Amino acid sequence: MSTRARLAAFFAALGALVVVATILTIALRPVAVAPNAPDAFDITAGMDDCGRGWGAAGTAETDGVAAEAPAVRGGDQTFTVTNTTVGGIEVYVQAVDSKRVYLDLESIGAGAHATARVTLGAGRYRFVCLPADADPVRGPVVTVGKAPPGSPLTPGIVPVTRTDLIPVAKAYTAWVASRLPALRQQVAAVAADAEEGDLPAARRDWLTAHTTYETLGAAYDAFGELGDQLDGVPRGEPTGFHLVESQLWHGDAAATVAASADALLGLVDRLQAEFADVQLDPGDVALRAHEIVEDAIQDTLTGATDAGSGTSLASADAELTGAEQALAPLEPVLASRYDRLGDTRAALAAAHAVVETHRAADGTWTPLAQLSRADRERVDAALDRAAELLAPVAAICDPRRDS
Repeated sequence: MSTRARLAAFFAALGALVVVATILTIALRPVAVAPNAPDAFDITAGMDDCGRGWGAAGTAETDGVAAEAPAVRGGDQTFTVTNTTVGGIEVYVQAVDSKRVYLDLESIGAGAHATARVTLGAGRYRFVCLPADADPVRGPVVTVGKAPPGSPLTPGIVPVTRTDLIPVAKAYTAWVASRLPALRQQVAAVAADAEEGDLPAARRDWLTAHTTYETLGAAYDAFGELGDQLDGVPRGEPTGFHLVESQLWHGDAAATVAASADALLGLVDRLQAEFADVQLDPGDVALRAHEIVEDAIQDTLTGATDAGSGTSLASADAELTGAEQALAPLEPVLASRYDRLGDTRAALAAAHAVVETHRAADGTWTPLAQLSRADRERVDAALDRAAELLAPVAAICDPRRDS
């Protein structure tokens, strides 16, 4: 269910310059600048010339002591950055004292240029260049003067490192592991119901088990091929949960359902055993927090993952819970970095409320096809809002190499 490939294609389509403006609340945008504009600078970014061109000639950091270049005016600074290495490079502007990042340019190709603008207040700053497969290179320190009164300064953000995210990954891994025994018990109930010939009970228990599985979305990449077998999207031959779903809602014999449920139980047993040795990548949890809701919009709410039960809204509700569970261990990291964290939590709660209006008192859910146009628009808008607010989380928590 991962959309990592779609995200990679999206960012690649942006070209050599990837803008993290939404994430860092940075006013980063392509600009047309007169060649002799006093606050426009041609900057080189390489192993030996990182940050050269900002102000007058400066001296790169030597023996841990950086020489200051002559001061430049505060306010708008427009940089045309040229990658002078033979590979890709990431370049950012960082405050020397606070370590906050004010401009971040990712994936500038060899020999390529990127133009961006940032508004800086008084302080000491420098470019940091991160060539591919090489240590960070720190440019000369530049002293920036006071910005003109009323200038909307670009806020900076303290970058996140993999070290910051290790406790997040451990906490989320432990939570997923704690849910797997319940998932096994729920799948076992489906198999037992079918063996007894009680298919209505099997349908109810299938929904309970499947929604539990849907809450584990930030771990799907770690499940690998086993995850595909457990919850294969029913294009062609459904697998795992969706095979049992298809049989339960298309009139297959109880013995057939029981055999498939037993096979599903075996997959859950494998998952529980294999996950005991898994430690999620520290960067995955934040990425998946956004992807879970995006998957719900693109797959679940289009009916692409419905094999006959008509319970797509139940799945979407569970996926929202999954996003909340992925977000929870990130909150200590995000609290000082993302000023819309509270809005994000509220948007997820609001999306739950909208979706759950379509659950009846007996636990059944309205099928997507039976939603009115107005109801469908409300559901789509609620999940779109949550996805929009979660998008910055992935980029804020994209771990950066220590500079």
